[in-house]
Amino acid sequence: KSYKTIIIAGTNGKGSTAAMTASILQSAGYRIGLYTSPHLVDVRERIVINGKKISLKEFNRIIEHVRKHIVQPVTYFEFLTTVAFLYFQNQKIDIAVLEVGLGGRLDATNVCKPLVSVITNIDYDHTAYLGNTLESIAREKAGIIKRNGICITAANQKKVLKVLDNICLQRNAKLYCFRRDMKIKKQNNEFTYQGINHTLKNLTIPLRGEHQISNCALALATTELCERKGIHVDDKAIYQGLANTRWEARLEVLQETPLFILDGAHNPAGIDALCRSLKRDFSFSRLILLFGVLADKDYRRMLARIAPHCSKIILTPINTKRAVPVSDLRDSVNQMGYVAVTTGNVRQAVESALAMAGKQDLICATGSFYLVGEIKQLFPKNYLI
Repeated sequence: KSYKTIIIAGTNGKGSTAAMTASILQSAGYRIGLYTSPHLVDVRERIVINGKKISLKEFNRIIEHVRKHIVQPVTYFEFLTTVAFLYFQNQKIDIAVLEVGLGGRLDATNVCKPLVSVITNIDYDHTAYLGNTLESIAREKAGIIKRNGICITAANQKKVLKVLDNICLQRNAKLYCFRRDMKIKKQNNEFTYQGINHTLKNLTIPLRGEHQISNCALALATTELCERKGIHVDDKAIYQGLANTRWEARLEVLQETPLFILDGAHNPAGIDALCRSLKRDFSFSRLILLFGVLADKDYRRMLARIAPHCSKIILTPINTKRAVPVSDLRDSVNQMGYVAVTTGNVRQAVESALAMAGKQDLICATGSFYLVGEIKQLFPKNYLI
């Protein structure tokens, strides 16, 4: 409560939307805290001010401070959220952009009173915690909508929008929907944003993928609505902020020849978006899939959606107890009528993929941010943060 906040929930696109929002607000001259999850290589990636992650000294100091005050068991995520909140307060930020960890209603981030609540989209993920219907998942995500607040969403399913409408009605909150209240018109590689009160032409974003357009619309609508709360953002800051947005592991090109792409898609909807982008945005001869995934994900459906597009499939364990054994992944692939290569670790998987790939082929590593993080450590020059 000692600084302003924006909170972002949703099944996919939370991090990208948060990164664009933070970059725009930073370009407008504000001191912006950005709290996201998970991290790829270094846990301090989660806690960033104006593009710079928390120093190791500050991180350790605040961890010790929090540890001394714990009176009941807390989760890893709750602990880190507390560290982030304290760091942002100590550093006297203007606005914190907070990415929800899981769901919304009971998430550790959801103790703030945000300027704007954003729900990117709603699909099936974390069903063991959020419920196995879109309506139940929507209700959990909608927990970030505050009384008399503002909510923006790119969700488009009728039953989901009905849930969001009803909750906004109950809480006297205003709901703005992508495609209804703000629109995007594409012209070649540029697009026009027709917003709530504002139109912007000739926009571009450095993040690849058609799905980033709706994430960008949400970020632009968020900054528009922040204007009503006294946060001034001029057009120059918007163009500059979008151009400066950096967000790793989202259709990230690791190397050019052979083309090697990393994508953190970790649920069926994310895999669908990845498949559309591979088809639309890249040119290649064969697709070589490098896949590893956590056990709480719907990995059979994920594999079923991407396997038909692949010439080769390489399965790898990830360095976490939560990973699906490669033998289970191989069984799933075999049952679908495909053949997969299994490896003992991520390094072997990368070496196998590079050995298989011709100059015109594309290697795509996906399934988990844990997998992407391990690969990035093998290519340290490509680690940006």
